Amino acid sequence: MLKAALSPSLMCADIFSLGDTLKAFGENGIEYLHIDVMDGVFVPNFCLGTDFCRRVRAHTQIPFDIHLMVTEPEKKLDFFDILREDIVSVHYESTSRPDEALKRIRERGAKPFLALNPDTPVNTAKDFIPLIDGVLLMTVYPGFAGQKMVPGSLEKLKSMRLLLDENGGEKLRIEVDGNVNFEKAPLMRRSGADMFVSGSSGVFRPGCIAENISSLRALLV
Repeated sequence: MLKAALSPSLMCADIFSLGDTLKAFGENGIEYLHIDVMDGVFVPNFCLGTDFCRRVRAHTQIPFDIHLMVTEPEKKLDFFDILREDIVSVHYESTSRPDEALKRIRERGAKPFLALNPDTPVNTAKDFIPLIDGVLLMTVYPGFAGQKMVPGSLEKLKSMRLLLDENGGEKLRIEVDGNVNFEKAPLMRRSGADMFVSGSSGVFRPGCIAENISSLRALLV
């Protein structure tokens, strides 16, 4: 099992305290910053964009975990200043050419992840294994924070880990996004997840961010 990594969702951060939040993340070893990009078309919401990414990049050395919830992401990658250590996830459901989007991310030097909505079968990822560094499994429907986990998500995580391991993807990560709280996260970990997008019910729940990070990590060993 790969070492667990945290990727706090910046859409859940208090924008007025973002500088202090980024500092706390750096001091507490946060591995990635999850940045949800929504176009109001692929999902019924608008969220973080290119200017936000540039401003955050100027204040932290933590790699980005850019989650593109946009139509035809292969045409929009050049909007972003993607660096070598970054992860960029594109949804299978968002384009007729997910392979092209994944290859373009690799060409930029970043790590391509294939994102799957809750209703998309696990086996969809099989043909993309040679093109990716990981899979992002949505355990809620994309577009809004604070949702409850879709039933069957834990079994889907187990099936995805098995699929990857049986098809040469033993070193590929499984990132989980949705309802990653202190109760569900350990279950997700035991089901095969090793990257955790933590939002309003995890890292950003009321209290001290540093303590929340420490408590969550302790549950993911």
